[in-house]
Amino acid sequence: MNPPTPALRRRTLLAGAAAAVAAPALGAPAAALAPQALPLRTDDRIQGDILADFDCRQRHLLLLTFGRRDAALAWLDRLLPQLATTRQVTSSSPGDSANAMSLLWTGLSLTHPGLALLADREPLPAAPADSCATAFRQGAAARAALLGDTGPAAPEHWRFGGPAQPPVHAVLTLAADHPGRLAAAVDEQRATAARAGITVSGEQAAAALPGAHAGTEHFGFRDGISQPAVAGFDPPDPERPDRRPLPAGEFVVGHGRARDRPAGLPAWARDGAFLVVRRLAQDVPGWQAQLDAQLAALHKAGAVPPGADRSWLGARLIGRWPSGAPLTASPDADPGPGAASTEPISFADDPDGIITPLWSHLRKTNPRDGLVLCPGTRPLPADQLDGHRMLRRGLPYGPRYEPASAAAERGMLFLSYQADLVDQFEFVQRAWTGTPDFPPGRTPRPGTDPLLGPAADLAFEPPPPTPGGTPRPHRLYFTPFVRTEGALYAFTPSLPTLRALATGTLDRTPIEP
Repeated sequence: MNPPTPALRRRTLLAGAAAAVAAPALGAPAAALAPQALPLRTDDRIQGDILADFDCRQRHLLLLTFGRRDAALAWLDRLLPQLATTRQVTSSSPGDSANAMSLLWTGLSLTHPGLALLADREPLPAAPADSCATAFRQGAAARAALLGDTGPAAPEHWRFGGPAQPPVHAVLTLAADHPGRLAAAVDEQRATAARAGITVSGEQAAAALPGAHAGTEHFGFRDGISQPAVAGFDPPDPERPDRRPLPAGEFVVGHGRARDRPAGLPAWARDGAFLVVRRLAQDVPGWQAQLDAQLAALHKAGAVPPGADRSWLGARLIGRWPSGAPLTASPDADPGPGAASTEPISFADDPDGIITPLWSHLRKTNPRDGLVLCPGTRPLPADQLDGHRMLRRGLPYGPRYEPASAAAERGMLFLSYQADLVDQFEFVQRAWTGTPDFPPGRTPRPGTDPLLGPAADLAFEPPPPTPGGTPRPHRLYFTPFVRTEGALYAFTPSLPTLRALATGTLDRTPIEP
C-alpha cells in the first residue's frame, strides 16, 4: 500500500478536526471547538485545488483558445456547475476507496488575454509598475529572462505559452484517480469546447509514478512534502509545530496577509489566486552522470565519507534523502521509507550549511529559520519569510526512467497558487534560487540552486576532519538537468467572479484605495 500523500494526510487531519467539533471532549470549552475555527474549509466561493488540493494521481490540463466571445461566454455558463469548490473537495472522504476512484475534479483558470476577451475590456485598468497585476498582464514569456529561462529554456523553444504557439486564454484542469474516468472527461471537454468554437491549443498530462514510486519525482526523491499550512483552513498539526498557519491572504486574494502591500487588483480578484504553470523537463541520465563525476572527484579529495554514493550527494543537492527524510534529521544516511517526511525542519543550528548546503534546493526555495543575511549574526525570524511561500500542486509527467526508455520525455508539471506573482513565485526564482550570492556575504559565494538554476558553480563545505577544525571548501560544477519547456501565468477566479463574467457584470472597483 502506498504511503499517504501530504494532501491526503491533511484531509485526514481535517476529518479529525470535524469529528472533534461534532463530538467535543468532556469539559472542552465550546468556543475552542466551534465549527468556525476552520471557516475556509466550508467555502463555496473559492475554487477547489487552491486551498484544498485535488490530491489525485492524475491531472490533465487542456489549454484553450477562445473563438467568438458570445460562444465562449455560453461555454463558461455551462461549465460553471462542474467546477469544484473548496467545500466539495474538503468534504470528500479520503478513506472511501470506491468514492475516490469515481471522483473527478474540474478547475478553470484564465490568462490575461482570456479575461480581457470574456470581459470585453481591460480587466486590470490600474496596474502599478513592478506589481503582480503588471506581471500578470505581461505573461510568463515576457518575463522569462528575468527568471533565468534563457538559451534552450527560452520561450521560443517552449511547447506552450511561447511566441510560436497560439495564445492560451484558459487552463482547464481535470483531475481523477481512475484513468478511464479521466480519459472520458478529457474527451467530453474537448468535444464541448469544439462545439463552442474553442480550440484546444495545447495539452499537458501528468500522473504519479507507479507503485512504490508514487509520490516521488523522476530523480527519485519524494516531492511535495513541505506545504504551508493556511489559517482558517488547516487544523493545528501536533507532529509539525514548525508548520505555523500562514494568513490565507498569502494564497487567496482579498484576505489578510503577513505584510500589508497594495497589489492594484480590482474587486473581481477577491477569493481567487494566481496560478503558475510550468513544464520542467528532467534529464535523468544527465543527473546521474554528473552526480557520479562530481562524487568521484570528492572521493579523490577525501571530502566525503568512504561510503558516500550517488544518493548521498543527491541528497545534498535536494536537501532531503530519497525517502523524504530531511538531512537535518538524518545527516549521515537515509533512514528509509516511512521515515521523517513529517519531521520538523530547522536550519537554525546550521547557519553555514555544513549539514544542509546553503545552495540545496530545499534551502534555496525556503530558507526557513536558517537565513543569515550577514555572517556572524542571528538568523532572521522564519515568519519574516512567510510572504514568499506558495501552495504547490505539481505531478510528474512521462514514464519512470529506465535505461531502455532513456529517450522518453519526462519531467515535472509544476503548478503553484499564490496571491502575488512577483512577491512569491518570481521572488523565489529570482532572489533565491537563481542568485549565486544568496545567502549574501559569503566567501566563496554559495552558488545557484543546482536543481532549478542555470549552470551551477557551488561551494561545497563538508564537515571539518576534526572537531572544531576548519572546513575545506570544494567546488562542484553542474550544467542544467532541468529545462523549462512551457510556462503560463493564469488566474483562478472565484465562482461569483466567473458568474459575473458569464453575465457581463464584472466588478472592477479596486480592492485597495
